[in-house]
Amino acid sequence: MQHIHRGAIDSAKLDALVARAVGDLSAGYGGVMISLGNRLGLYKAMAGAGPLSARELAKRSGCAERYVCEWLNSQVAGGYVSYHSVSNTYELTPEQALVLADPDSPTFIPNAWAVPASMWADENKAVEAFRTGRGIPWGDHDGRLSCGVASFYRNAYKASLVSEWLPALDGVVDKLEAGGLVADIGCGHGHSTVLMAEAFPASRFCGFDTHQESLFEARKAAAKAGIADQTTFREARADGYPGKDYDLICFFDALHDMGDPVAAASHAAKALAPDGVVMLVEPFANDRVEDNISPVGRLYYAASTTICCAHAISDGGRLVLGAQAGEGRLADVFRKAGFTRFRRAFETPFNLVLEAKL
Repeated sequence: MQHIHRGAIDSAKLDALVARAVGDLSAGYGGVMISLGNRLGLYKAMAGAGPLSARELAKRSGCAERYVCEWLNSQVAGGYVSYHSVSNTYELTPEQALVLADPDSPTFIPNAWAVPASMWADENKAVEAFRTGRGIPWGDHDGRLSCGVASFYRNAYKASLVSEWLPALDGVVDKLEAGGLVADIGCGHGHSTVLMAEAFPASRFCGFDTHQESLFEARKAAAKAGIADQTTFREARADGYPGKDYDLICFFDALHDMGDPVAAASHAAKALAPDGVVMLVEPFANDRVEDNISPVGRLYYAASTTICCAHAISDGGRLVLGAQAGEGRLADVFRKAGFTRFRRAFETPFNLVLEAKL
C-alpha cells in the first residue's frame, strides 16, 4: 500500500475542507429530495397554500404521510422549505416557489438534477474513457442527460434570448422582423429554435442536430407551439448542414461539444449571408483556470469532464475545447475560420453571448 506522507497538518484547513466535503455530500443527497419533490408534485402542492401540516400536504399531493413528513424535514434542513415550530407546519415562500415549483421560472432548478443523475449512471463509461482515452457520444449517455440539459437551459433562453441576447447583436432583430433565415446548429430539443420562431413569425428557422431523439422532441415542441410550418428540424453535422445565405447562424451551448469546432465555424462562414451574423452562446468562463474558481466554474468543469469533452473526443477530437473554453480560445476558432470581427455582445452568470461576422 502506498504510504501517504502527511507532513504538518493545519487542523483549521483540514476542518474547513471536511466541512466543504460534507456540504457537498449533503447537496448530493438533497438533489435526490428535490427531484422527488418535483416528480411527486409536492412543491406545486405547497405553492401559494400557506402553512401546511405533513398530513395536509400528503392529502393534497396524494402521497403517504410518513414519507412526506421526512421529506419535509429534509427540505427544512436544506433551507428549501420554511418551518413554523409552534404550529408544526411547513411553508413554501414565494422565492422558494420560483426556484422549486414554477416550471416556467428562469430560476427553476429541479429538472437540472437529471444531469448529475445521468453522470452517476454513466460512471463506468467515464472510468473506461479515462483509462482508454476514447470518447462517449452524446447519444450513448443515460437518457436523463438530454432531458436535463434541455430543461436546464430552456428557461434561461426563455428569459433572455428574445428580450436581451438577440437585441445585443448588430442589426439582427430588424432582419428577423422583416423575414430572415436562421440556422440553429446543435438545436437539441429545439427550445431555442421555437422561442425565436414564436417571436419572429416572418422568419424561417432550420434546426440541425445529430441526435435523432432530440430532433423528435424538437418537432413535437414546434407542433405544440403552433409554428411547425415555420420550422424544420433535420439530422446534420455542424460542418455539413444544407442551405446558404443564412442571416443568423446560432450555436447554443453546442460548439464546445464538437470534435472540430474550426470546421463548424468554417462551414458557418460558407453558409452565412454576406452581412449575416453568427451568435455563439457558450457557458460563462474566463480565459484562465484561476479566474474560474466558483460554483458555476466547478459545475461546468465537471460536466465538461464526463459529457462535453467525452463527446468531442468521440466526434474526432481535433480540438477539444471543453465547457470552459473562455472568450480568447473561442475567438481564435472563428479567426481560423475566416471571421474578421468577434465580440462579447452580452453575458449572464451562466452564459457568454458572442457575435462573429465575416
